[in-house]
Amino acid sequence: MLFAAVYSALRLILDLVQLDGRDEATLKAEVLALRQQVKVLERQIKRARWQPRDRLVLSALRERLPRSAWSVLLVQPETVLGWHRELVRRRWAAYRGRPRVGRPPLGEECRELIQRMAKENPNWGYFRIRGELLKLGYTVSATAIRSLLRRSGIPPAARRSSLTWKRFLAAHAKTLVAADFFTVDTVLLKRLHVLFFIHLASRKILWTACTSEPNAGWVTQQARNLFWELAEAGEGVTILIHDRDRKFARSLDAVFEAAGARVVVTPLLAPRANAHAERWVGSARRECLDWMLIVGQRHLRAVLVEYVAHYNEERPHQSCGLQPPEGRKPVGRGRVTSSRRLGGLIHEYRRELQAA
Repeated sequence: MLFAAVYSALRLILDLVQLDGRDEATLKAEVLALRQQVKVLERQIKRARWQPRDRLVLSALRERLPRSAWSVLLVQPETVLGWHRELVRRRWAAYRGRPRVGRPPLGEECRELIQRMAKENPNWGYFRIRGELLKLGYTVSATAIRSLLRRSGIPPAARRSSLTWKRFLAAHAKTLVAADFFTVDTVLLKRLHVLFFIHLASRKILWTACTSEPNAGWVTQQARNLFWELAEAGEGVTILIHDRDRKFARSLDAVFEAAGARVVVTPLLAPRANAHAERWVGSARRECLDWMLIVGQRHLRAVLVEYVAHYNEERPHQSCGLQPPEGRKPVGRGRVTSSRRLGGLIHEYRRELQAA
Protein backbone atom coordinates (compact mmCIF):
# COMPACT_ATOMS: atom_id res chain seq x y z
CA MET A 1 0.00 0.00 0.00
CA LEU A 2 2.88 2.42 0.75
CA PHE A 3 4.48 1.77 -2.63
CA ALA A 4 1.18 2.37 -4.42
CA ALA A 5 0.69 5.66 -2.57
CA VAL A 6 4.20 6.87 -3.53
CA TYR A 7 3.61 5.88 -7.13
CA SER A 8 0.31 7.79 -7.22
CA ALA A 9 1.96 10.88 -5.74
CA LEU A 10 4.71 10.80 -8.41
CA ARG A 11 2.18 10.46 -11.17
CA LEU A 12 0.28 13.43 -9.76
CA ILE A 13 3.45 15.55 -9.67
CA LEU A 14 4.24 14.70 -13.29
CA ASP A 15 0.72 15.66 -14.32
CA LEU A 16 1.11 19.01 -12.58
CA VAL A 17 4.40 19.63 -14.41
CA GLN A 18 2.75 18.91 -17.74
CA LEU A 19 -0.11 21.30 -16.97
CA ASP A 20 2.30 24.22 -16.44
CA GLY A 21 3.17 24.28 -20.13
CA ARG A 22 -0.40 24.53 -21.45
CA ASP A 23 -2.52 27.59 -22.04
CA GLU A 24 -5.89 28.23 -20.40
CA ALA A 25 -7.98 27.36 -23.46
CA THR A 26 -6.33 23.97 -23.78
CA LEU A 27 -6.90 23.21 -20.09
CA LYS A 28 -10.57 24.11 -20.33
CA ALA A 29 -11.02 21.88 -23.34
CA GLU A 30 -9.30 19.01 -21.56
CA VAL A 31 -11.47 19.49 -18.49
CA LEU A 32 -14.62 19.37 -20.62
CA ALA A 33 -13.41 16.22 -22.31
CA LEU A 34 -12.68 14.58 -18.98
CA ARG A 35 -16.11 15.53 -17.66
CA GLN A 36 -17.74 13.94 -20.68
CA GLN A 37 -15.77 10.76 -20.12
CA VAL A 38 -16.86 10.71 -16.47
CA LYS A 39 -20.52 10.94 -17.52
CA VAL A 40 -20.07 8.04 -19.91
CA LEU A 41 -18.45 5.96 -17.18
CA GLU A 42 -21.24 6.77 -14.75
CA ARG A 43 -23.77 5.35 -17.22
CA GLN A 44 -21.81 2.11 -17.59
CA ILE A 45 -20.56 1.46 -14.07
CA LYS A 46 -23.00 1.16 -11.17
CA ARG A 47 -20.38 1.54 -8.46
CA ALA A 48 -16.72 2.37 -8.81
CA ARG A 49 -14.14 0.47 -6.81
CA TRP A 50 -11.77 2.89 -5.11
CA GLN A 51 -8.35 1.75 -4.01
CA PRO A 52 -6.57 3.33 -1.01
CA ARG A 53 -4.21 5.31 -3.26
CA ASP A 54 -7.17 6.82 -5.15
CA ARG A 55 -8.77 7.87 -1.89
CA LEU A 56 -5.48 9.41 -0.77
CA VAL A 57 -5.20 11.58 -3.89
CA LEU A 58 -8.80 12.80 -3.78
CA SER A 59 -8.56 13.54 -0.08
CA ALA A 60 -5.41 15.59 -0.65
CA LEU A 61 -6.98 17.57 -3.52
CA ARG A 62 -10.24 18.35 -1.76
CA GLU A 63 -8.85 21.61 -0.35
CA ARG A 64 -7.89 22.83 -3.87
CA LEU A 65 -11.18 22.03 -5.54
CA PRO A 66 -14.06 24.51 -5.26
CA ARG A 67 -17.47 23.29 -4.17
CA SER A 68 -18.83 23.84 -7.68
CA ALA A 69 -16.37 21.31 -9.07
CA TRP A 70 -17.41 18.50 -6.71
CA SER A 71 -20.51 17.70 -8.72
CA VAL A 72 -18.46 16.05 -11.46
CA LEU A 73 -16.79 13.57 -9.10
CA LEU A 74 -17.89 9.96 -8.92
CA VAL A 75 -18.27 10.18 -5.16
CA GLN A 76 -20.26 12.40 -2.86
CA PRO A 77 -18.52 15.20 -0.94
CA GLU A 78 -19.41 13.51 2.32
CA THR A 79 -17.63 10.36 1.14
CA VAL A 80 -14.42 12.27 0.45
CA LEU A 81 -14.64 13.91 3.87
CA GLY A 82 -15.08 10.49 5.42
CA TRP A 83 -11.95 9.27 3.65
CA HIS A 84 -10.06 12.22 5.07
CA ARG A 85 -11.24 11.49 8.59
CA GLU A 86 -10.17 7.88 8.17
CA LEU A 87 -6.68 9.01 7.17
CA VAL A 88 -6.46 11.22 10.24
CA ARG A 89 -7.65 8.36 12.47
CA ARG A 90 -5.04 5.99 11.05
CA ARG A 91 -2.34 8.58 11.58
CA TRP A 92 -3.09 8.95 15.26
CA ALA A 93 -3.75 5.22 15.70
CA ALA A 94 -0.02 4.68 15.40
CA TYR A 95 0.38 6.14 18.89
CA ARG A 96 -1.54 3.27 20.49
CA GLY A 97 1.57 1.18 20.87
CA ARG A 98 3.38 3.79 22.89
CA PRO A 99 3.71 3.13 26.64
CA ARG A 100 1.02 4.79 28.71
CA VAL A 101 1.90 7.49 31.20
CA GLY A 102 0.19 7.29 34.58
CA ARG A 103 -0.50 4.78 37.32
CA PRO A 104 0.48 1.18 36.62
CA PRO A 105 -2.49 -1.22 36.27
CA LEU A 106 -3.54 -3.28 39.28
CA GLY A 107 -2.43 -6.87 39.38
CA GLU A 108 -4.90 -9.71 38.99
CA GLU A 109 -4.44 -10.84 42.60
CA CYS A 110 -5.00 -7.31 43.91
CA ARG A 111 -8.19 -6.89 41.85
CA GLU A 112 -9.61 -10.16 43.08
CA LEU A 113 -8.76 -9.22 46.67
CA ILE A 114 -10.56 -5.86 46.37
CA GLN A 115 -13.68 -7.50 44.96
CA ARG A 116 -13.58 -10.18 47.65
CA MET A 117 -13.32 -7.61 50.45
CA ALA A 118 -16.22 -5.60 49.05
CA LYS A 119 -18.47 -8.66 48.76
CA GLU A 120 -17.60 -10.21 52.12
CA ASN A 121 -17.81 -6.88 54.00
CA PRO A 122 -20.79 -4.93 52.63
CA ASN A 123 -20.36 -2.03 55.07
CA TRP A 124 -16.74 -1.33 54.13
CA GLY A 125 -16.14 1.86 52.15
CA TYR A 126 -13.33 2.61 49.72
CA PHE A 127 -10.98 4.03 52.39
CA ARG A 128 -11.56 1.05 54.70
CA ILE A 129 -10.68 -1.34 51.87
CA ARG A 130 -7.60 0.80 51.10
CA GLY A 131 -6.48 0.53 54.72
CA GLU A 132 -6.85 -3.25 54.69
CA LEU A 133 -4.81 -3.43 51.50
CA LEU A 134 -2.05 -1.35 53.04
CA LYS A 135 -1.78 -3.91 55.84
CA LEU A 136 -1.30 -6.60 53.20
CA GLY A 137 1.36 -4.65 51.29
CA TYR A 138 -0.79 -3.23 48.47
CA THR A 139 -0.69 0.53 47.86
CA VAL A 140 -3.93 1.37 46.03
CA SER A 141 -5.75 4.70 46.01
CA ALA A 142 -9.41 4.98 46.98
CA THR A 143 -10.19 6.31 43.50
CA ALA A 144 -8.73 3.19 41.88
CA ILE A 145 -10.75 0.99 44.25
CA ARG A 146 -13.94 2.89 43.39
CA SER A 147 -13.29 2.61 39.64
CA LEU A 148 -12.61 -1.13 39.89
CA LEU A 149 -15.76 -1.83 41.92
CA ARG A 150 -17.88 0.24 39.54
CA ARG A 151 -16.58 -1.69 36.54
CA SER A 152 -17.31 -4.93 38.38
CA GLY A 153 -20.91 -3.90 39.09
CA ILE A 154 -20.42 -3.73 42.88
CA PRO A 155 -22.33 -0.79 44.40
CA PRO A 156 -20.98 1.54 47.13
CA ALA A 157 -21.06 0.57 50.79
CA ALA A 158 -24.29 2.51 51.44
CA ARG A 159 -26.11 0.23 49.00
CA ARG A 160 -24.18 -2.96 49.75
CA SER A 161 -24.76 -2.74 53.52
CA SER A 162 -28.56 -2.80 53.26
CA LEU A 163 -30.02 -5.86 55.01
CA THR A 164 -31.39 -8.45 52.59
CA TRP A 165 -33.44 -11.54 53.31
CA LYS A 166 -30.51 -13.77 52.39
CA ARG A 167 -28.16 -12.05 54.83
CA PHE A 168 -30.85 -11.95 57.52
CA LEU A 169 -31.49 -15.69 57.25
CA ALA A 170 -27.78 -16.52 57.19
CA ALA A 171 -27.08 -14.43 60.28
CA HIS A 172 -29.90 -15.94 62.37
CA ALA A 173 -30.06 -19.47 60.93
CA LYS A 174 -28.91 -21.19 64.14
CA THR A 175 -31.84 -19.88 66.18
CA LEU A 176 -34.37 -19.29 63.40
CA VAL A 177 -37.45 -21.46 62.90
CA ALA A 178 -39.74 -21.21 59.88
CA ALA A 179 -43.38 -22.25 59.81
CA ASP A 180 -45.79 -22.87 56.98
CA PHE A 181 -49.00 -24.62 55.95
CA PHE A 182 -49.78 -26.93 53.06
CA THR A 183 -52.85 -28.96 52.16
CA VAL A 184 -53.52 -32.62 51.37
CA ASP A 185 -56.74 -33.95 49.80
CA THR A 186 -57.96 -37.36 51.00
CA VAL A 187 -59.56 -40.12 48.98
CA LEU A 188 -63.01 -38.74 49.85
CA LEU A 189 -61.90 -35.25 48.67
CA LYS A 190 -61.68 -33.87 52.18
CA ARG A 191 -58.99 -31.22 52.55
CA LEU A 192 -56.56 -31.50 55.45
CA HIS A 193 -54.17 -28.73 56.53
CA VAL A 194 -50.62 -29.56 57.65
CA LEU A 195 -48.64 -27.21 59.91
CA PHE A 196 -44.91 -27.75 60.32
CA PHE A 197 -41.90 -26.01 61.86
CA ILE A 198 -38.41 -26.35 60.36
CA HIS A 199 -35.05 -25.34 61.87
CA LEU A 200 -33.08 -23.43 59.26
CA ALA A 201 -29.54 -24.22 60.37
CA SER A 202 -29.93 -28.00 60.51
CA ARG A 203 -32.97 -28.34 58.17
CA LYS A 204 -34.54 -30.50 60.87
CA ILE A 205 -38.32 -30.76 61.02
CA LEU A 206 -39.19 -29.86 64.61
CA TRP A 207 -42.94 -30.43 64.64
CA THR A 208 -45.77 -31.45 62.32
CA ALA A 209 -49.50 -31.59 62.87
CA CYS A 210 -52.58 -31.91 60.68
CA THR A 211 -56.25 -30.98 61.05
CA SER A 212 -59.31 -30.28 58.99
CA GLU A 213 -60.07 -27.02 60.84
CA PRO A 214 -56.94 -24.95 61.57
CA ASN A 215 -58.54 -22.45 63.94
CA ALA A 216 -56.72 -20.12 66.34
CA GLY A 217 -57.00 -22.47 69.31
CA TRP A 218 -55.51 -25.43 67.42
CA VAL A 219 -52.63 -23.38 65.98
CA THR A 220 -51.81 -21.93 69.40
CA GLN A 221 -51.74 -25.38 70.97
CA GLN A 222 -49.29 -26.60 68.30
CA ALA A 223 -46.98 -23.71 69.18
CA ARG A 224 -47.07 -24.75 72.83
CA ASN A 225 -46.35 -28.37 71.86
CA LEU A 226 -43.32 -27.20 69.88
CA PHE A 227 -41.89 -25.33 72.86
CA TRP A 228 -42.37 -28.36 75.07
CA GLU A 229 -40.42 -30.48 72.57
CA LEU A 230 -37.66 -27.89 72.36
CA ALA A 231 -37.46 -27.62 76.14
CA GLU A 232 -36.94 -31.37 76.45
CA ALA A 233 -34.21 -31.24 73.78
CA GLY A 234 -32.55 -28.22 75.39
CA GLU A 235 -32.95 -26.05 72.29
CA GLY A 236 -34.26 -22.51 71.92
CA VAL A 237 -35.84 -20.24 69.35
CA THR A 238 -35.15 -16.54 68.96
CA ILE A 239 -36.89 -15.84 65.63
CA LEU A 240 -39.97 -17.32 63.99
CA ILE A 241 -40.66 -16.58 60.34
CA HIS A 242 -43.96 -17.25 58.57
CA ASP A 243 -46.09 -15.75 55.82
CA ARG A 244 -49.24 -13.65 56.08
CA ASP A 245 -51.66 -16.58 56.00
CA ARG A 246 -54.67 -15.88 58.23
CA LYS A 247 -54.30 -19.32 59.77
CA PHE A 248 -51.30 -17.96 61.69
CA ALA A 249 -53.37 -16.42 64.47
CA ARG A 250 -52.16 -13.61 66.67
CA SER A 251 -52.24 -15.98 69.63
CA LEU A 252 -49.51 -18.12 67.98
CA ASP A 253 -47.25 -15.08 67.74
CA ALA A 254 -48.03 -14.29 71.37
CA VAL A 255 -46.75 -17.71 72.45
CA PHE A 256 -43.39 -17.11 70.75
CA GLU A 257 -43.14 -13.53 71.95
CA ALA A 258 -43.84 -14.62 75.52
CA ALA A 259 -40.87 -16.98 75.26
CA GLY A 260 -38.62 -14.12 74.15
CA ALA A 261 -38.69 -14.91 70.42
CA ARG A 262 -39.21 -12.40 67.65
CA VAL A 263 -41.85 -13.01 64.95
CA VAL A 264 -40.96 -11.95 61.41
CA VAL A 265 -43.67 -11.91 58.73
CA THR A 266 -42.58 -12.32 55.11
CA PRO A 267 -43.56 -9.75 52.45
CA LEU A 268 -46.62 -10.18 50.29
CA LEU A 269 -46.32 -12.50 47.28
CA ALA A 270 -42.74 -13.41 48.18
CA PRO A 271 -42.49 -17.21 48.59
CA ARG A 272 -38.69 -17.07 48.36
CA ALA A 273 -38.60 -15.20 51.66
CA ASN A 274 -39.62 -18.53 53.25
CA ALA A 275 -37.79 -20.69 50.73
CA HIS A 276 -36.60 -23.36 53.19
CA ALA A 277 -40.14 -24.18 54.25
CA GLU A 278 -41.35 -24.18 50.64
CA ARG A 279 -38.51 -26.53 49.75
CA TRP A 280 -39.54 -29.05 52.37
CA VAL A 281 -43.13 -28.99 51.13
CA GLY A 282 -41.84 -29.93 47.68
CA SER A 283 -39.72 -32.76 49.08
CA ALA A 284 -42.60 -34.16 51.12
CA ARG A 285 -44.88 -34.15 48.10
CA ARG A 286 -42.41 -35.56 45.57
CA GLU A 287 -41.01 -38.29 47.82
CA CYS A 288 -44.08 -39.29 49.80
CA LEU A 289 -47.51 -37.69 49.51
CA ASP A 290 -47.77 -37.72 45.70
CA TRP A 291 -47.34 -41.51 45.74
CA MET A 292 -49.97 -42.33 48.38
CA LEU A 293 -53.74 -42.14 48.78
CA ILE A 294 -54.54 -40.57 52.14
CA VAL A 295 -57.63 -42.05 53.76
CA GLY A 296 -58.12 -39.63 56.63
CA GLN A 297 -56.55 -37.42 59.27
CA ARG A 298 -55.17 -40.31 61.34
CA HIS A 299 -53.61 -41.88 58.26
CA LEU A 300 -51.98 -38.58 57.25
CA ARG A 301 -50.57 -38.10 60.76
CA ALA A 302 -48.97 -41.56 60.69
CA VAL A 303 -47.49 -40.93 57.23
CA LEU A 304 -46.03 -37.60 58.33
CA VAL A 305 -44.46 -39.11 61.44
CA GLU A 306 -42.83 -41.84 59.36
CA TYR A 307 -41.57 -39.48 56.66
CA VAL A 308 -40.27 -36.88 59.13
CA ALA A 309 -38.31 -39.60 60.94
CA HIS A 310 -36.75 -40.62 57.63
CA TYR A 311 -36.08 -36.99 56.66
CA ASN A 312 -34.38 -36.10 59.95
CA GLU A 313 -32.43 -39.30 60.51
CA GLU A 314 -31.57 -40.82 57.13
CA ARG A 315 -32.19 -38.54 54.17
CA PRO A 316 -29.02 -36.75 52.88
CA HIS A 317 -29.29 -32.98 52.52
CA GLN A 318 -27.13 -30.81 50.26
CA SER A 319 -26.85 -27.91 52.71
CA CYS A 320 -25.61 -30.37 55.38
CA GLY A 321 -22.82 -31.76 53.22
CA LEU A 322 -25.01 -34.66 52.01
CA GLN A 323 -25.60 -35.72 55.61
CA PRO A 324 -28.98 -36.10 57.36
CA PRO A 325 -30.14 -33.19 59.57
CA GLU A 326 -29.55 -35.38 62.62
CA GLY A 327 -26.25 -36.52 61.07
CA ARG A 328 -24.62 -39.72 62.24
CA LYS A 329 -21.05 -40.79 61.60
CA PRO A 330 -20.68 -43.12 58.60
CA VAL A 331 -19.50 -46.65 59.24
CA GLY A 332 -16.77 -47.85 56.92
CA ARG A 333 -17.03 -51.59 57.57
CA GLY A 334 -19.79 -54.06 58.07
CA ARG A 335 -22.58 -55.69 56.15
CA VAL A 336 -24.97 -53.35 54.33
CA THR A 337 -28.58 -53.79 55.36
CA SER A 338 -31.73 -52.04 54.22
CA SER A 339 -35.00 -51.22 55.89
CA ARG A 340 -38.33 -50.15 54.44
CA ARG A 341 -40.54 -47.24 55.36
CA LEU A 342 -44.09 -46.46 54.29
CA GLY A 343 -44.66 -49.94 52.88
CA GLY A 344 -41.53 -49.95 50.74
CA LEU A 345 -41.97 -46.49 49.25
CA ILE A 346 -38.69 -45.44 50.89
CA HIS A 347 -35.66 -47.63 51.55
CA GLU A 348 -32.90 -46.84 54.02
CA TYR A 349 -29.41 -48.32 53.95
CA ARG A 350 -26.83 -48.68 56.70
CA ARG A 351 -23.97 -50.84 57.80
CA GLU A 352 -24.12 -53.22 60.72
CA LEU A 353 -21.27 -52.82 63.18
CA GLN A 354 -18.95 -55.81 63.27
CA ALA A 355 -17.94 -57.32 66.56
CA ALA A 356 -14.35 -56.61 67.50
